[in-house]
Amino acid sequence: MKRLAIALLATLSLATSAHAIEYSQVQADKSRIGFGYQQMGVSMDGSFKKFASQLRFDPAAPSAAKATIEVDLASVDTGSSEGDDEVATKTWFNTKAFPTARFESTGVKPLGGNKYEVAGKLTIKGTSRDVVVPATFTQQGNAGVFDGSLTIKRGDFSIGEGAWKAFDIVANDVVIKFRIAAAAK
Repeated sequence: MKRLAIALLATLSLATSAHAIEYSQVQADKSRIGFGYQQMGVSMDGSFKKFASQLRFDPAAPSAAKATIEVDLASVDTGSSEGDDEVATKTWFNTKAFPTARFESTGVKPLGGNKYEVAGKLTIKGTSRDVVVPATFTQQGNAGVFDGSLTIKRGDFSIGEGAWKAFDIVANDVVIKFRIAAAAK
């Protein structure tokens, strides 16, 4: 009987230690999506105040991870209200016709050392492109934090049309930076 009890306890302890932790409750107040670009050779930064994200991530099974992020483009913060109004126009984001940008993951590849490549589709202004986003994952208590950045070409998404289509004033490269915090379920 004693052996049976020891075997049962050992089995339960193994089952408990093998229990997966899934990070799925996004903490919007601890998350951020920003961007950086060059305007007339000067580095500029901005962010988006509103976005919604859903994710499922288990560090023990990263290839099963899923992530979707929708950014409210009208919530852009360029640092000036004049700039915010300008980028909402048809020439830039055209927020009336295309109110959101969307990223949806299609696969996650672990690279080791808490580094991952997240493949997915990025859609801005009705144009979708396949992208690979390098990201890191850090466990912080009962939360997980995903940090990363991705350089896109604004011309690929028709961001900046007409006179702004040229890249002499506003550079073509835009670096999207993110920090998504999620609690474990």
